[in-house]
Amino acid sequence: MLTTLTSAWANLRTRRHLFAGAFVAVTLGVALVASMGLGLAAAADPPPGKPQRFAAQPVVVMPHDTLTVEVDRGPNLAPDTKKIPYPQPVDKELLGELADLGTVHRDHLAPDAVGVDASAAAVREVVGDRAQVLTGAARRLADPGAERDAQAVVAVRAMLGTAGGVSAFVAVFVTASTFAFVVALRRREFGLLRLAGATPGRIRRQLVTEALTVGVAASATGCALGSWGAPLLARALIDNGIAPTWFTVSGSGTALSTSWGSWTSWSYWASWPFQLAFWTGLFVAIAGAWAASRRAGRIGPVEALRDADVDTDVMPWSRRIVGAALLSLGLGLTVHTLWTDPSALLKRKTYTIQPMILITAAATLAPLLVRPVLRLLRPLRLPGAVGLLVRENAAASVRRTAAVAAPVLMTVALAGSLMGSAESVSAAKAQEASEQMHAQLIATGDELNLARRPVPGAAAVSPSASTAVFVREEGTALVRSEARAVSDPAALAATSRLPVVAGDIRRLDDRSIVVNQEWEHHRVGDRLTVWLGDGRRTTLRIAAVLARGTGDNGAYLTMANAGAAPVDRIDVRLTPDASPATAAGALRAATSGHDVRVRTAAAWLDATHPRVKPQTRQGMLLLLGIALTYTAISLAGTQLMAASVRDGELRALRRAGATRAQVRWMLAGEALVAVAAGTALGLAVTALNLGGLAAALGLLAPGSGAGTGLGTGIGSGIGNRPGVVVPWGVVGSAVGVCAVVAVGAGVLGAGWGRRNGVRG
Repeated sequence: MLTTLTSAWANLRTRRHLFAGAFVAVTLGVALVASMGLGLAAAADPPPGKPQRFAAQPVVVMPHDTLTVEVDRGPNLAPDTKKIPYPQPVDKELLGELADLGTVHRDHLAPDAVGVDASAAAVREVVGDRAQVLTGAARRLADPGAERDAQAVVAVRAMLGTAGGVSAFVAVFVTASTFAFVVALRRREFGLLRLAGATPGRIRRQLVTEALTVGVAASATGCALGSWGAPLLARALIDNGIAPTWFTVSGSGTALSTSWGSWTSWSYWASWPFQLAFWTGLFVAIAGAWAASRRAGRIGPVEALRDADVDTDVMPWSRRIVGAALLSLGLGLTVHTLWTDPSALLKRKTYTIQPMILITAAATLAPLLVRPVLRLLRPLRLPGAVGLLVRENAAASVRRTAAVAAPVLMTVALAGSLMGSAESVSAAKAQEASEQMHAQLIATGDELNLARRPVPGAAAVSPSASTAVFVREEGTALVRSEARAVSDPAALAATSRLPVVAGDIRRLDDRSIVVNQEWEHHRVGDRLTVWLGDGRRTTLRIAAVLARGTGDNGAYLTMANAGAAPVDRIDVRLTPDASPATAAGALRAATSGHDVRVRTAAAWLDATHPRVKPQTRQGMLLLLGIALTYTAISLAGTQLMAASVRDGELRALRRAGATRAQVRWMLAGEALVAVAAGTALGLAVTALNLGGLAAALGLLAPGSGAGTGLGTGIGSGIGNRPGVVVPWGVVGSAVGVCAVVAVGAGVLGAGWGRRNGVRG
């Protein structure tokens, strides 16, 4: 054991240039996981804030804003709780009882809660379980902005959770690739050890020991870097509109830890974000080295006698089997989802996680796929002797080419799949909303009220309110569905083109509901037990069924089943000879409420159905920024490691008559060929992912994706159907960064060689 430790330490000292890339990759991965963990910890326990609405009252009584229903959980029943959008106000009987305790303060702008000048114990005794009793900082829950802040915190959790998962995936990917390339560069050294009598187990133990040393040092450094970067991450989330302005994360760069004693306290570093980050980094380093050590143990003594640097047997059968299994799993999941639930492919969680399986499969098979891809790239070959050297070196050194191509593959595939899926889904939703719109004018606002005087040129006017309904599906879950409540079903039919597949929406009344095909029960005439947006339980008959679509075809109710939901939208269908400008002015004059806006249907669709929401786009760019940073580090490390063992080859080229410029052009050409191979493989993975999405859109909304070809936005498909969006700008930028880093590191790394004749 002591001999192994001594040998590992000597190797780390003498070959630090080979381990620098792995150290930086693990350090950055741990730093990102620590930063994300600190952000999640802050989002899980946000600062309480100060109450504003009832700041002067010691006690606030607010109605229950959740719905709890018993559902089946195994052999027993368990409560399933969902938040309701419009809870019923505190009843008059309870208000009278509270008035006997002290002064009751009401907010007439939002009469859903009251403040009471009485002791909390006395109020709780009177209220019982009829409402919520809030004291102290909890009184802030009665403020109008509390729900908005809660939704913002949920968005931050989702964003940081996804970013943490992508960071862990990329860290494993890059670290494993780096250690595998280190083994490939040291195969002659391992051959000499085998020739000197070292056993395969001895070589494996040496590699794992080296990885353990690198992992401990890199993980500790990454935790310190993550503590410094967590506040910067919080500021970036706030600046991009993802997190609320009050969101803070403690770290070495915040006021909470400016003193040296608080920053070095054991409790701070023993918190779960640092524990998770440290042990994840150590596990990634050891796992990557263990996978590479299996190959190192199989290197025979003959490797020490080999003079040619042509890579043979670049992929063991075990890796081929794993790659084929991952490829089959990725394709099988896509086909299974298309067969069972195509709408799942349109959900962000699916198109964020599922592409990683195909990316891992392609990266695993990269050494096997590089040579065929290079043959496909032969028409782009460079002329002259430099071009010949580039082609032959790229084909002969498959491991080096694959090591450069793999991180490029990952970045291109992530950029194309994530951004392409998000933009394609948004484009399909926008197109679906446009096809269903039959009104020319839309009035929006809060608590809208339309005067009784008619709007000139209006053929139909349909006020509606946003609400929700809840249904217990399969007895195991309480499912929330967005819904709109209308006052006149006939006007709804006149101002919209809803995709009705059964029934008639004009038959909607106070005892019925319109559902879509995604519901468990969706047969016209069936009776459903549902819970309304204010928590009331009722039984309604299905009047009509809508197509499932892209997920935005919600339920429809009448105003009688909307509770306190205020009218927030008025759709107006004009007669053929009406003037839109005159009708818009009349509609604006006849509508009262808060923040009233009257727009054309096209302007309203542009505002409410953008290609991608700004917060979503910023979140996606953050994920891609993480991946691109890792790729740049991996490319630079791979090129520098490769350059460190090519002194003899480059010196031979110089002695054969090659100029320094020709050698540099050769190195740049090799880097560009490897980047091109990675780009081609990444685009192939993107095509598979977006192809599955296009098939799902075709199944859910005929004319919204399948068969439209690849486009760049709405209107790029056939006719008025949207095409699958390929974010060429984002992909091109990522490829450009990869090319610059690969070429720069390759040329500069060779220039740092002491005896290769390239410097100067």
